[in-house]
Amino acid sequence: MEPSNLRTKLLKEINLIPEEKLEELYNFIYYFRVGVEASKGTAERIMQFGGCWYDMSDETLADLNEEIITRRQQDFLRRRSDETSLG
Repeated sequence: MEPSNLRTKLLKEINLIPEEKLEELYNFIYYFRVGVEASKGTAERIMQFGGCWYDMSDETLADLNEEIITRRQQDFLRRRSDETSLG
């Protein structure tokens, strides 16, 4: 369906909505549109990092992975320690 035809159909349907329900419909449409706009920005920001490790050497990547594993283990142990000290 052509976008202009769809817009016309939507407007016809909106005109059939009872007056007391228009605010609810407006809020739905508004937050839907805002969500769509926000998701576009998020995808664009994420894709800026696409391929940023492409030219990283295998050694550097292995070091990075090891660092991530070590930090996660440390954080997990720290959290466990905090939980047991509260009990």
